[in-house]
Amino acid sequence: MNKRLPVKWIRDLNKRKYNKGSECALCGTYSELQFHHFYSITLLFEKWLKTNKISVTTDDDVLAIRDQFSAEHTKEMFDETVTLCKTHHAKLHQVYGITPALTTVDKQKCWINTQAKKLGRIYEFEGMAD
Repeated sequence: MNKRLPVKWIRDLNKRKYNKGSECALCGTYSELQFHHFYSITLLFEKWLKTNKISVTTDDDVLAIRDQFSAEHTKEMFDETVTLCKTHHAKLHQVYGITPALTTVDKQKCWINTQAKKLGRIYEFEGMAD
């Protein structure tokens, strides 16, 4: 396998489809914006490979299956996201780690809701209760 991570091939395919906001969901800044996936694409992909008993050893292996993976994970890759400034994105990862576990999605959303309220902003995720 080339030194390129499989997830980078998946991101390359989908970057143009990301609906990145124009401001940080927490502080409202318009600069240094980053796109946060609540579901780690790396962990989703690893889980999908294991579930489907697929082995990836070359870049061509990833290229051959990335469309299928992306189609099966549209919600996680495009809907379960938030735009944050670089500072708040780093803070979220300080709390949940560089690659947050797939089981922390609701906790991450609650953290964002709480932080937004502390900053006098309202940011609620669909289906989230206080």
